[in-house]
Amino acid sequence: MLTVEATGETVGEAKWAALRELELRHPGLDKSAVQFEVVSEGERGLLGVGYAPARVIAAAPATAAVEIDESDFAFDIRSLLARIADALGIEVRIDVREDDATLIATCFVADAGLLIGRHGQTIDAIQYLLNAIAHRRLGDEHKEVVVDAAGYRERRRATLESLAARAAEQVRATGREIELEPMTAVERKVVHLKLKELGGVQTRSEGAEPNRYVVVAPAD
Repeated sequence: MLTVEATGETVGEAKWAALRELELRHPGLDKSAVQFEVVSEGERGLLGVGYAPARVIAAAPATAAVEIDESDFAFDIRSLLARIADALGIEVRIDVREDDATLIATCFVADAGLLIGRHGQTIDAIQYLLNAIAHRRLGDEHKEVVVDAAGYRERRRATLESLAARAAEQVRATGREIELEPMTAVERKVVHLKLKELGGVQTRSEGAEPNRYVVVAPAD
């Protein structure tokens, strides 16, 4: 059996915490197979005196978990992302895919707008935080982390390509180089490739991570 014990202010919160911990340990878990045992319903106490948390045990058959072969880095990113989502009050299922250079964490949520935020501010902030943590732990050897939800990154790609096209037009018209906004390595690659395709300009990246940006200059 797969088991985990958790606490919370209420039985419901304790069950939620236990389920989240099970999912973190076993990403392919079938949630419908999980059963809960209430160890203690807790005591609220008076003015905080005598408070005791509710305590539950969540259990599921070992067959309810699908073995997922992922690296320690992928597990750490999945765990951090799940905890961030919990702190935001967002229930999320996370699918992680990685290659030699990039780790993509795709989030499945009931209301993607809560995770994405206005103009992508929330999801970009989460992605920035995960990359900053990865960079601090592993230095320049860390993989680029991309956080996606409801196809946001594909829409972002279209926005970046449009930005690149406008930048190229401006540089060709003025003959002066311009600096674009700071971007992740993945986003900079989108811009570099689009501008190479358009021609008439050359690009380079400047600055230090995580504030590195693309410079668009006239072609030689």
